[in-house]
Amino acid sequence: MKSAVEFEHVLKERLSDPDHAAKYLTACYEEGSDVFLQGLRDVVEAQGGMTRAARLAGLNRESLYRQLSRRGNPSLASLNAVLNSLGLKLRFAA
Repeated sequence: MKSAVEFEHVLKERLSDPDHAAKYLTACYEEGSDVFLQGLRDVVEAQGGMTRAARLAGLNRESLYRQLSRRGNPSLASLNAVLNSLGLKLRFAA
């Protein structure tokens, strides 16, 4: 019998790839802001954690935790800084 693989482990493994992370965040965004913030937290954790993302984005770690919380409301500048630290870009399409 095969042993079950934890979903979180597989998700983190896939989200460490920027292409998968971009597709995941796009799908999360289409579901709503709460889902998007959770998805962004997932990607941040998969790519080294909050401390690393905050350092690379030039943000305070505690502030980043608050901004990406369920009640968070990150500014566009902060969101862009976090995405850039993950090697991702915000894009718009018609």
